[in-house]
Amino acid sequence: MQFPARAKRSTLIAIGGLALGLTACGGSDKKTMDPEMMPEPVMASYEVTITNVTHGQPLSPPALFLHTSDVKSWMTGSSASQGLEVLAESGSTAELLAATSTINAVSGDSVIIPGDRATYTLMAELAAEGENDIELTVVSMLVNTNDAFTGVQNWHVGEMEVMDEMKALAPVYDAGTEANVETQATIPGPAAGGEGYNMERMDTDKVSMHPGVVTQADGYAESALTQAHKFDNGAMVVVVKRVQ
Repeated sequence: MQFPARAKRSTLIAIGGLALGLTACGGSDKKTMDPEMMPEPVMASYEVTITNVTHGQPLSPPALFLHTSDVKSWMTGSSASQGLEVLAESGSTAELLAATSTINAVSGDSVIIPGDRATYTLMAELAAEGENDIELTVVSMLVNTNDAFTGVQNWHVGEMEVMDEMKALAPVYDAGTEANVETQATIPGPAAGGEGYNMERMDTDKVSMHPGVVTQADGYAESALTQAHKFDNGAMVVVVKRVQ
């Protein structure tokens, strides 16, 4: 798995001139800034492209959001939030986004089928000078599973320059909220058409890396899945590019 490094800078953000004055106070000089001469904030635009690289696992309409570094949407070894549980079991992004403090957020409006891609745009206001605490999280459900989701989180995009780019293969996680029984009644995707979200937590109650699915072809007769629904650990390629 490739983790994104901080993007290399290729272009410097234009910074307005600073007006500095000197005033005497108690025998020492203090620098002051004319408020009218302070640099104006700038708008940044980020294009996020998601490519489904699985063979037979559609991805639910994703949640994409910009946020500050104190926001973390999941952690392996810890319980999934209510919003993440709903997304991982049903594909719905509404509860996760409603419960998350975001700078800007987008929810996809269609499933991303295997081999297909979709591009979304997020906007943020950047301070003209100083650090910008802005990070990106992207998350989606593998719909032919009980509670598998894929995503990247906390990519630091606030210091990206125009035309900088980050790219990574997103791993597959198990929300730990529903047992991976793979039955017709419990998988909401087209392979089964069963139930989506169930409020009862019937598994480990801890987020972990997903072990993969066990299908009919593997001798598990109760599984609604076939060999086509198997996946390696990596379900989508995420590319973010600052275009403004």
